[in-house]
Amino acid sequence: MTTENPQPGPPAEGPGAGRGLFDKEQLDRCISCGFCLPACPTYSLTGDEASSPRGRITLMRALETGELPADDPTLAEESSYCLGCRACETVCPAGVEYGQLLEQWRDHQWSGPKRPWIVRLLTAVVARPFLLRLQGLVRRHARPSGGDSADGPSLMLGCVERGLYPAVSRAALRLRPELNVPPGQGCCGALHAHNGDSATGKALAEELGRRLPGTLVTTAGGCAAHLAHHLGPDRVREFGDHLHREGHVPAGRVTVDGRTARVGLQDSCHLRNGLGVTRPPRDLIAAVADYVEVPGAGDCCGAAGTYAMLRPADSRAVLDPKLAALAEADLDFVVAVNPGCLRQLRQGLRRTGARTRAVHLAELLALAEEDRT
Repeated sequence: MTTENPQPGPPAEGPGAGRGLFDKEQLDRCISCGFCLPACPTYSLTGDEASSPRGRITLMRALETGELPADDPTLAEESSYCLGCRACETVCPAGVEYGQLLEQWRDHQWSGPKRPWIVRLLTAVVARPFLLRLQGLVRRHARPSGGDSADGPSLMLGCVERGLYPAVSRAALRLRPELNVPPGQGCCGALHAHNGDSATGKALAEELGRRLPGTLVTTAGGCAAHLAHHLGPDRVREFGDHLHREGHVPAGRVTVDGRTARVGLQDSCHLRNGLGVTRPPRDLIAAVADYVEVPGAGDCCGAAGTYAMLRPADSRAVLDPKLAALAEADLDFVVAVNPGCLRQLRQGLRRTGARTRAVHLAELLALAEEDRT
């Protein structure tokens, strides 16, 4: 079953008519209670109402009704400053799907030449499957295989991971060799959907769903949430959640200098806030190491897709308290379940000279099996 995007309606007519930019039911659902304020990373940093989900929805309403012109600088700033982490959705008593409203806002705000050049470049690259396949030839991600069954679960090769972190898909396949790795995989569309082109994001998700048989297993939490929205949650699993549902029993222990390693976790925002997956990665880590719950593990790390490239100073401001918490925890490893988070953590830990290493969940579990042998 395909889950459709709530679509903005046509422009209404008459007094108080809207411009048709947003899904009106979602926009009207917000009751301005303020429960979202303490959950929002940018509001926590600034204390500015406009930089909170409630304040941004007020701006969306003003844009929709024409109270603010489309070129208002506050609209441009706040649509960009938002991390899109969706933490507000988990505390909203009215059930506002803020992530969908943000996509609709950026569809308008970042249309055509208004889209940042970095975003235009990245979305152009990942929309071309031959360029993604070229990454695989150079970086050697998990190779296409038949798995146990042509209709069995398929391992999705993420756009970012197959280029930057090919060892992640190789580790995933070592742990679950029955996974198919079909050739010719394209982008899932999450990058487009979060950066002002939700129509292409939807089309790419549906195309990938047609190309890959069976359940789609992805090692990227953000991709899992995007695909689940468009293809249905029964069709998509994040890798750790897949291991948990399949009853996978991790083997071995991860050791450092003869002792069991101390390992923490950085949640993927969209996996946690969009799909509600929090327990599986913690249980899997605890099976092979001494798991340490780091304060703020469920808070955004500041990566947020392209955010760290578009707004590096703001991204670091979100990350710095997390780096301090990791240092206080004195970890050997911190695990990520999303490639953007992995990149953010590795760069931050390197910048501060920390001894903690950032690894993907699949890499940690594969390391435990290697230590056993």
